[in-house]
Amino acid sequence: MGAQQVAERFAELYGARPEGVWAAPGRVNLIGEHTDYNDGFVMPFALPHQTVAAVSRRTDGILRLHSADTGGGPAELRLDALAPESDRDWTAYPAGVVWALREAGHAITGADIHLASTVPTGAGLSSSAALEVVVALALNDLYDLGLQRWRLARLCQRAENVYVGAPTGIMDQTASACCEPGHALFLDTRDLSQQQIPFDLAAEGLRLLVVDTQVKHAHSGGEYGKRRAGCEKGAALLGVDALRDIPYAELDAALARLGDEEEVVRLVRHVVTEDERVERTVALLRAGDTRAIGPVLTEGHASLRDDFRISCPELDLVVDTALAHGALGARMTGGGFGGSAVVLAEATEVDTLTKAVEEAFAAAAFTAPRVFEAIPSPGARRLL
Repeated sequence: MGAQQVAERFAELYGARPEGVWAAPGRVNLIGEHTDYNDGFVMPFALPHQTVAAVSRRTDGILRLHSADTGGGPAELRLDALAPESDRDWTAYPAGVVWALREAGHAITGADIHLASTVPTGAGLSSSAALEVVVALALNDLYDLGLQRWRLARLCQRAENVYVGAPTGIMDQTASACCEPGHALFLDTRDLSQQQIPFDLAAEGLRLLVVDTQVKHAHSGGEYGKRRAGCEKGAALLGVDALRDIPYAELDAALARLGDEEEVVRLVRHVVTEDERVERTVALLRAGDTRAIGPVLTEGHASLRDDFRISCPELDLVVDTALAHGALGARMTGGGFGGSAVVLAEATEVDTLTKAVEEAFAAAAFTAPRVFEAIPSPGARRLL
């Protein structure tokens, strides 16, 4: 999917060439799941899969939106009619970004937008964040807003939280906006400080596979919100602003203070141990011991499966099959209840592992998974 192709389709739809074409990627989270809304640590990197937007400004208060994945002509919205949770279609994501920019005081007067994406939807790879970030970056450039990438990510998060109504954290938007090729992004979600950690798997004879189980998930569903509310309850019971503030060394004492709050105990234990796993992964990568992160990934899956309870049979089958056939580590990635898993493996084992997972899914009568290599790629950028 080339920038020129998207620009040409824009011209067919709107009768003129776009002022520019931008791209924003999906992401894989290497480690650090459900820690972002607990002020914790995450470690995503950008995928080659991306959403591309051709965009031009308007001056009449109209927003026209079109996606290559939908039929018919562009949807037309009035900027002064945009309101939170008024739209349940895909258009809520780009419209929410325009609403958030205007709410923040930026004089957006309209736009024509055509979008095309290769980020799988419902796979836990942040297709919605890619959609939000590419629109935000385009409008930031076209309207000369001068907003830094981290601030664009914040506005995109507000669009998803308030306008769409999905209680997501800041990781996905920041990853799409700020990742660099050949690196994983070590992000402190409390102060938004970032460190780019070299992550060149090919140079070490390694590969990270993404296995999309084809089980769709949705962040706006109730189970995600229940986990977030449970974490907030745990923080309140422990007298801290966020679970990030519970030191790993003091976890057992903190859990004891929660008494018979069994569900809260599980959620707190996952978040605190997951933050520690992120820090351990960073230390191993900085030491050049990439293979040693495999068991850390697997620990993370066990925690998400048993404590956070957001895995599913398909995700567990990926992890169990991969480990049984020589993977260095594996875990589910993303919000859970479906989506994708990641598998760290020697490059020489990729074909064997892929075949084993595909055969295991066929034997279980599951929908065939989609397997591809995750290559740390650039964040959002202007193409034309």
